[in-house]
Amino acid sequence: VTTVPELFLTAVKLNHDKTGAKYLHVAREDSNNLFSVQFRTTPMDSTGVPHILEHTVLCGSQKYPVRDPFFKMLNRSLSTFMNAFTASDYTLYPFSTQNPKDFQNLLSVYLDAVFFPCLRPLDFWQEGWRLEHEDPKDPQTPLTFKGVVFNEMKGAFTDNERVFSQHLQNHILPGHTYAVVSGGHPLKIPDLSWEQLKQFHALHYHPSNARFFTYGNFPLEQHLKQIHEEALIKFQKIEPNTGVPPQQLWDKPREHHVTCGTDSFAADPKKQTMVSVSYLLADITDNFETFTLNLLSSLLVGGPNSPFYKALIEAGLGTDFSPDVGFNGSTREAYFSVGLQGIAEENIDTVKQIIARTIDEVIKDGFEEERIEALLHKIEIQMKHQSTSFGLSLTSYIASCWNHEGDPVDLLKFADKTARFRECLKEDPHFLQKKVKQYFKDNPHQLTLSMSPDEAFYDKQATLEAEKLKEKIEVLSEEEKKQTYEKGLELMDLQSKPQDTSCLPALKVSDIEPQITFTEPETSLTAEDVPVQYCAQPTNGVLYFRAVSSLNTLPEELRPYVPLFCSVITKKDQVGCVLFGPLGATGGWDVELSVTENRLKKLT
Repeated sequence: VTTVPELFLTAVKLNHDKTGAKYLHVAREDSNNLFSVQFRTTPMDSTGVPHILEHTVLCGSQKYPVRDPFFKMLNRSLSTFMNAFTASDYTLYPFSTQNPKDFQNLLSVYLDAVFFPCLRPLDFWQEGWRLEHEDPKDPQTPLTFKGVVFNEMKGAFTDNERVFSQHLQNHILPGHTYAVVSGGHPLKIPDLSWEQLKQFHALHYHPSNARFFTYGNFPLEQHLKQIHEEALIKFQKIEPNTGVPPQQLWDKPREHHVTCGTDSFAADPKKQTMVSVSYLLADITDNFETFTLNLLSSLLVGGPNSPFYKALIEAGLGTDFSPDVGFNGSTREAYFSVGLQGIAEENIDTVKQIIARTIDEVIKDGFEEERIEALLHKIEIQMKHQSTSFGLSLTSYIASCWNHEGDPVDLLKFADKTARFRECLKEDPHFLQKKVKQYFKDNPHQLTLSMSPDEAFYDKQATLEAEKLKEKIEVLSEEEKKQTYEKGLELMDLQSKPQDTSCLPALKVSDIEPQITFTEPETSLTAEDVPVQYCAQPTNGVLYFRAVSSLNTLPEELRPYVPLFCSVITKKDQVGCVLFGPLGATGGWDVELSVTENRLKKLT
């Protein structure tokens, strides 16, 4: 049991004796309670098995054999969030609600979905991939690939920025699961079988490979009892061996070039190349080193005053930073990437030279103390920011670290890391410069990735897909072709049938509080009789301020300039430091124009 005073919470870490399941409960005075279960899913091929499994477990379970139970629960629940996510090395299933009975209902649906899904062949064909006639009712029409995930990933691979980010991860971490496409590559998805999907579920969706997380003000004991009785009691401990080993470090930098489709909307057709230089950093379970490198990344690329913004963006060589710029801590070892997109192919070497020169300049000149302090304060505000989905933010924040056996509670104690960072900087004013030298200048594990358009790219992809389709069809016997046609009709019939949702739990009127909590604001007058409204809320010690000023007296000829004023007033480079003395210590501020109808009527 650990208290984290800066976030006004108490963390309770538990382990389930029988299965080895890990559990973290965050007790906090927040009525929007959250549950999530996370599985480490580390595929070794690009068939998209974790992505397809995420879809397929939501096609019905033993207790609730209903397709898409999340959607079906919308009108039976008061949930504030329901979803599922597939990352490169884990799959996460979270929900949140303010109602205790609703929490129990949703927990029952989620537990049954992930641990006891039906995983029927038709579910796999629908969500993953299948061979089906273009017109399912006409066996004379050509066979083609279909499937929800197959089509989704075909669309994803037409997004050049996403393709670039995927290649970056695959090539800077080529040693294990990060070398494949966890979401699935369209040309590899048809290699996945229903039997392989079931095997992946049996190994990865097991309590011994699970991490449970609950958050809010509901009692922990009820959560533990329900999870144990509805799921964990039915399993024995196994050794899933799903861990990701450390990446073997390179002894020299590498370069890789890929192609992509052309962008018909590009401002300059000759400037569609992307290039980045990326550096492998530390293990993300080293929480302080990760904190330091994340902050260092923000100093390097964050905002118009950062060294790389000035060196790359202001050089005018490209349209923007390259995709996935900055710090990426979603993999076991973090990495940093910087570069440009929208450049001419002949400028690749120029961009590389600018990056190398900028690193040398940072090592020599360091960073302004004012920027470091402002960034530390911004990090503190961001961590403390009390949104309505604070629990969801926490489970997402700790997911990657906890996934690799890191300490999620220590990760939340950012005040300790801030204090330690300041102490390191006090003891050695060149602390950050030495980190730049260690991880950038002297780091042989760096990748230069470039991507340029190929006018025939999509034609080549279509040809490869046609060859894959031909390969699949050629091995079918006449009987298998007949079965394929019949399965298409069976699936179409299943999809058209109305579903009986009576098995799903539902709230009753008696389960719902008849009244909602209402906060009564206080109003007082300041100098010159300006009214100020105060509203006391649990905001983690953060003060939020908003002021409204009427522009009725602004001269007509100046009104067209109001949007421009709102745009530049928050930018230090444009307006100087007049406002940045008092406002530089905030977590951020903005000015916006609002036009409203005047509904006041003259009283007679």
